Amino acid sequence: MTTRLHFPYQFDGRGRTREDDEAAWIRGLIEQVLFTAPGERVMRPDFGSGLRELVFAPNSPELAATTQFLVQGALQQWLAELITVEAVEVEAVDARLSVTVQYRIRRTETRQRESFVQGGAA
Repeated sequence: MTTRLHFPYQFDGRGRTREDDEAAWIRGLIEQVLFTAPGERVMRPDFGSGLRELVFAPNSPELAATTQFLVQGALQQWLAELITVEAVEVEAVDARLSVTVQYRIRRTETRQRESFVQGGAA
């Protein structure tokens, strides 16, 4: 059995490291890819999507398309063994960036749809 640590790191009710089921663990991995800036991790400088840098960029359809491309590429690069990305939707309103990812967990063939928000009020 593989240990799947909860993201962000937490303790459970017994004071031990909190673990997650596969779906929650994968959601945490997606969140890490989305909100880690390239260069932020010393041992993996190319890890991440660059999404946070786009939060304060001038809002436009071009920004949404660029973000969609960046997110899909980063998820395919870093999580292709775990998930198949089916769709990425990006909505940018003021300083708020909302990304919805539809994907299939490869091991179970379970389809998931998750939303992630950065900046502004949710």
